Amino acid sequence: MTSNQTTDQLTVGIAQIAPVWLHRDKTLEKIVHYVQQAGKEGCRLVAFGEALLPGYPFWIENTDGARFNSDIQKEIHSHYMTQAVQIEAGDLDPLCRAAAEARVAVYLGCIERAHDRGGHSLYCALVYIDAGGVIRSVHRKLIPTYEERLAWATGDGHGLRVHPLPPFTVGGLNCWENWMPLARAAMYAQGEDLHVAVWPGGLHNTGEITRFIAREARSYVLSVSGVMRNRNVDPGVPHYQTIVANCPEVMANGGSCLAGPDGEWVVEPCVGEEKLIIATIDHRRVREERQNFDPAGHYARPDVTKLEVNRTRQSTLAIID
Repeated sequence: MTSNQTTDQLTVGIAQIAPVWLHRDKTLEKIVHYVQQAGKEGCRLVAFGEALLPGYPFWIENTDGARFNSDIQKEIHSHYMTQAVQIEAGDLDPLCRAAAEARVAVYLGCIERAHDRGGHSLYCALVYIDAGGVIRSVHRKLIPTYEERLAWATGDGHGLRVHPLPPFTVGGLNCWENWMPLARAAMYAQGEDLHVAVWPGGLHNTGEITRFIAREARSYVLSVSGVMRNRNVDPGVPHYQTIVANCPEVMANGGSCLAGPDGEWVVEPCVGEEKLIIATIDHRRVREERQNFDPAGHYARPDVTKLEVNRTRQSTLAIID
């Protein structure tokens, strides 16, 4: 192997795991363990699924979640809020320390209880932590999907950012944001050539779009999903018996995978098991495929079509002292 080949390569980890559902501390312990394992395996990036910390709101569609003013929904949501991540309070500090010790960058899907929006609404956030343990971006999902809107607020463009991870430039989107052409275009235009798509879990989500985005972007696309079964529900969750009785045995079957810049599989979808998937990718393949199509470069026409992105963190308050 030549030195040029060595510098072109990056080893990545895809952590397809289940949460200890709606239990932040126990789930965080599990995430830290996988970061440590990824470091031992030589990974320089490890990614986790959407809303993994403390968990996706699977109860909504299984417990009459759209019923207005329901005491059951209020009690579960209140618990969800107590288990959400408050970044300003240091809830992710153990993960930041683990990333720094392992020298591994991390993409993590979490539920953020945002202090800058009053602290009582929840956002589906994708957090990027660099290999030095520093949080570099927090992207709040632009539009929660369908029943998610009963639990999550709408985000903003502040986190639509990419990050250097030599030899790649990495960026990411939450779940169905990956279907939004302009959100994808915003990442491409910033030089993204390794795209991380996070999902709550499901081959039905990842099986087709992973390869499509890779082909469109001429980039590597890493799709990471969670897995979730009834047995992952923490018994301390309010209305535990009702939730378990109404949810199917398998709520998320994984489907994590990795596609190359030609749209072909590097790692085919993995279904039904918790696993740290490890792969080595080569930037040379990006450069080869960009020869005939570069969506933000020689195949773009900014004189005809151009995208404007507002990356201001949205707030209801502007204080002038």
